[in-house]
Amino acid sequence: MSGVETLLTETDAPPTASPEVCDVRELPPPEPLKLTLETLAEMDSDGVFVQVNDRVPQHLFPRLDDRGFAYDTVERDDRVVTAVWVE
Repeated sequence: MSGVETLLTETDAPPTASPEVCDVRELPPPEPLKLTLETLAEMDSDGVFVQVNDRVPQHLFPRLDDRGFAYDTVERDDRVVTAVWVE
């Protein structure tokens, strides 16, 4: 997952030694949303989840807001990295 760590430092996510990274670029909708929400439901309160996608996950953001998660997204040519953590 080359470059994800670099992009993660460009977000407001708290520093972490081992973020949970999930590449959903090959999954059809709504699988990226479903997988992300399921993973977040099991995440530790001090963890950081990183979704790697080929587009900005617009449908995810309102659900993160509803659940009290903080998030930040960085876009690059071939990927979109969204970091999610507990506020």
